[in-house]
Amino acid sequence: MTRLMTESSGIRTARRRYVVLCALLWLPPGLGMATMVLLFGERGMSLATIAGLFAVHSLTVAVLELPTGGLSDVLGRRPVLAVAGALGGVAFVMTGLGTTAWSLTAGMVLMGAARALASGTAEAWYVDTVHSCSGPGAELRTGLARGGSATSAALAAGLLLGGALPWLLGLGPEAGARLSETTSGAVLPLSVPLLLGAVLRIVFVAYVLVALREPSRPPATRRSVLGGVPVTVLDGLRLGGRDALVRRILLASAAAGSAVAVVELLVPSRTAALTGATGSGAMVYAVLACACFVCSGVGSHLAPLTARVAGGGERAVLVGLAAGAGGLLLLGVTASSVHPSATAVAVAGLGLVYLGLGAAGPNENELLHRRVAGAGRATALSVQSLAQQLAGALTGLAVGVLRPGPLPWLLTGAVLLSGALLWLRRSDAPRIGEGPVRVTGV
Repeated sequence: MTRLMTESSGIRTARRRYVVLCALLWLPPGLGMATMVLLFGERGMSLATIAGLFAVHSLTVAVLELPTGGLSDVLGRRPVLAVAGALGGVAFVMTGLGTTAWSLTAGMVLMGAARALASGTAEAWYVDTVHSCSGPGAELRTGLARGGSATSAALAAGLLLGGALPWLLGLGPEAGARLSETTSGAVLPLSVPLLLGAVLRIVFVAYVLVALREPSRPPATRRSVLGGVPVTVLDGLRLGGRDALVRRILLASAAAGSAVAVVELLVPSRTAALTGATGSGAMVYAVLACACFVCSGVGSHLAPLTARVAGGGERAVLVGLAAGAGGLLLLGVTASSVHPSATAVAVAGLGLVYLGLGAAGPNENELLHRRVAGAGRATALSVQSLAQQLAGALTGLAVGVLRPGPLPWLLTGAVLLSGALLWLRRSDAPRIGEGPVRVTGV
């Protein structure tokens, strides 16, 4: 009885710390999301230069995704998260204060490196900790769902706060002008959310160092790191080819990446066309983006219930992705209309996309963790993230050459529906420890 109570207490503590970790990790990006494009424009960057800066960030993440996942598996979750937080803090300062294209490029590179280091590492820490308390059969879905909800809530709160801070600075008697004058133009009102993000990165690093404790692992040496990271990365890449269930998860993640990419690419122009002006369209899009994160958080919170009602995690993924595909269908059939009723249907479809993806995500990841050993957990999550990002990038290129209207939405809806149909057939493959399928490190 005492042992069971200790295990339960350890799982609750890990779950609580994981939720705080997710919130601290994603609140700063939410802050930056609200003003970064406008700040770069205020610094004199052209739209093409701004697009190039974001491309640098995406390319950095893509290049470092797998090596940093391998580093987390070999070196440990805690030190990698601490380094990610430190690099992120420097990146937020550089992007908040940078005035030249080169300084902003350096900031975006560091931001991409920090994102790659953190990708999957926090989740891998949570799963490792729960497994160390209760073994590989421990229930993971509830904690993963709460982490997803915390992530969405942090992004939504950051987006609202980041948009409100420059506006609040403009309410006082020239408060924003005095701030710029006092700092010789280095700090603009639009810089404040990014600088606040840098402060929160310091809080994140402190929390990681104080609150996170890792299960024991062999001490890392230079030889184990240099030799172990490539081996772990290669094992992660081979995993999708060896394991049908993991391959299904990667394909479903790619389909979800396509859905998110088409929303992020096409919704801003739809809101601008609806309001008749880019400024008001941007404001409406910010509100919609916040609402989308809320829907995603609600979907994540409902993931365990979805699994119980649907009859398992695999069926829950099917239901979530199918709901998202239905949302894209609603966005497609209303793409050529600005009638209020059509707009209401489109908004409902947008919420359904994020609600469905939010419900599918924790169930997918629980299935993934039950198929991957701890030595390659962060790498497997990085492979999943890379599949999502690459699919999103390819979708963006494809949608960019299509004529605006229903077609891009309907095609992407068909892709997401195909990802859902992959889950019609249940998997009967063994879990970790029940068969030969596993990712190994050094």
